Amino acid sequence: MKVTSAEFVGSATGPRDFPRDRRPEIAFAGRSNVGKSSLLNRLLGRRKLARVSKTPGRTQTINFYRINEAFYFVDLPGYGYAKVSEQMRRSWEGMVEGYLRGREMLRAVVMIVDARHPPTVLDQEMHAWLQAAQVPHLAVLTKVDKVSRASRGRRREIAATGLRMHDPDRLRFFSATTGEGVRELWGDLAQYLQDTGAMAKERNT
Repeated sequence: MKVTSAEFVGSATGPRDFPRDRRPEIAFAGRSNVGKSSLLNRLLGRRKLARVSKTPGRTQTINFYRINEAFYFVDLPGYGYAKVSEQMRRSWEGMVEGYLRGREMLRAVVMIVDARHPPTVLDQEMHAWLQAAQVPHLAVLTKVDKVSRASRGRRREIAATGLRMHDPDRLRFFSATTGEGVRELWGDLAQYLQDTGAMAKERNT
């Protein structure tokens, strides 16, 4: 997909702050420091649209980016950062769960996992939650440029096992550094954006 415009339109801590123009939305979720902002910037061909920080846990709100005046990318707060307070962690969880459960315009969630390591317990819990809530989603293994090609098949199998996915080939490889996987991921997202009934269909099956 050719990105002709991409702009940050606002942050939200609850439904009152969400955009009201009913454009479809794709959300991005992952543990803190997994490379979520870098992935967003690479997908959009922008270097600094989504803030990339060396400090995990920096994203503390739900951030909306309007793309091509047609749809939104939604950057969800990273999960699993140990140095935030328990109260803040519960607040983030409630905010994110409320968005994922109640947002009518949500078409799919891109769940991001570090290709270098097996899925964490929190990754497993997030994936299980998305399945149980019947939220359309796909999993992406990022930072794949740091993984040797000889070990990629095994890394994919380990990730699929950890996430209890029956088909390892459903996991996408992605590198924000080299651009590997950009075209394939856009192809996946285009399918969700074209099917305006994706959420309703999956939840009613």
